Amino acid sequence: MSPTFSSLGVRNYRIYATGAFISNIGTWMGRVAQDWLVLTELTHHSSSALGIVTGLQFLPFLLLAPWAGMIADRYPKRRILAITQTSLALSSLALGLLVVTGQAQLWMVYVIALFTGVATAVDNPARQTFVSEMVPRERLANAVSLNSASFNAGRLIGPGVAGLTIAAFGTGWTLLLNTLTFVAVMVALASMRASELRPAPALARGSGAIREGLAYVRSRPDLQLVMALVFVLGTFGMNFQITTALMATKEFGKGPQEYGLLGSVMAIGSLTAALLSARRARPRLRVLLVALVGFTVASGLAALAPTYLMFALALVPVGLTALTALTTANAMVQLSVDPAMRGRVMALYMAIFMGGTPLGAPLIGWIGDVAGARWTVGIGTIAVGVMLVAVSIRTARRENVQVSYESQRRPRIRIRTLPQPEVSEPLPEAVR
Repeated sequence: MSPTFSSLGVRNYRIYATGAFISNIGTWMGRVAQDWLVLTELTHHSSSALGIVTGLQFLPFLLLAPWAGMIADRYPKRRILAITQTSLALSSLALGLLVVTGQAQLWMVYVIALFTGVATAVDNPARQTFVSEMVPRERLANAVSLNSASFNAGRLIGPGVAGLTIAAFGTGWTLLLNTLTFVAVMVALASMRASELRPAPALARGSGAIREGLAYVRSRPDLQLVMALVFVLGTFGMNFQITTALMATKEFGKGPQEYGLLGSVMAIGSLTAALLSARRARPRLRVLLVALVGFTVASGLAALAPTYLMFALALVPVGLTALTALTTANAMVQLSVDPAMRGRVMALYMAIFMGGTPLGAPLIGWIGDVAGARWTVGIGTIAVGVMLVAVSIRTARRENVQVSYESQRRPRIRIRTLPQPEVSEPLPEAVR
């Protein structure tokens, strides 16, 4: 089997990845349908309302992260995922039924978004760390990258399908179709062989587990650096469900099909990045930093794009660089932590990455209302660029980097003959 897909040789992971792929398509359909509902049916293109919905979905990541990580380390992860996936299916079902029956109101979307956020906050660390129980350590980086590939393959297909189904049947039926895709994950979880899993040591009951996780991260400057970079990228640069919606509708005056197409176009770059990452044996900080530099350039070009077509083309390198950075950061964290701490550390990682969205999303929405849609993209360019400069300065000072110049002129060599000593009398016989 190709090194890119080596983890699919593990039966449990192959079954899980199949179910997750189907669910990922539905998840992106649901996201597009929800955003379109808020932006065009419940408000008159209010980017602030869309920002609030997005913020409510991600707020629980910030508030519940320590407890979600503790749950992932203490209880069987497959059982946790079965509960959270059922909860997410019910939230999608509720919103779909409200829209189909004509009862949906903006405040209801807010409540359902918050409930979805709570379920996702508990689901995420369990799902992230469950990979290490399905595959051996030497395939972990590959499996993490394939998870990203699956997510972005869903992103490639889901928005386009959502645009077509919204145009043909409406947002409500699109949300109900998303509900059906959760069944695939539940069937996959039920079909796995428990005897072939490699569970990490369960966290013992008792107090202090959360403090222990925080102390562990505080003692690891390498983890702190990665999390700081991911925080800025996630808070200001990864609000694509807001920025692409605003650019499509307010800047270029497009409909649901063109909006859905933007997500699929970006996923071309993201999927490519995930597959390339799957071929790397180990993640490296250098790759992360280069990817963030590329993201700064690509997102700047997207913010300045004069036409819809140019904007869509710019989203390919945006997706490529952003996903390269995220996949590398995720694998760096998972491979470098103690297995017994992995759930709590990954919960903090996801809280920092996605928990910044409750701050960034309303801010991005406000910027869209005040300064225009282009600045919602541009703010991510500026924030990531400033962070990279700060990291470069900090690294230079910490490593005590000094730059010196040496002359390359050839040295002039002088040979001086030393005077020979005079011997006034013959040497003794013993020395001869």
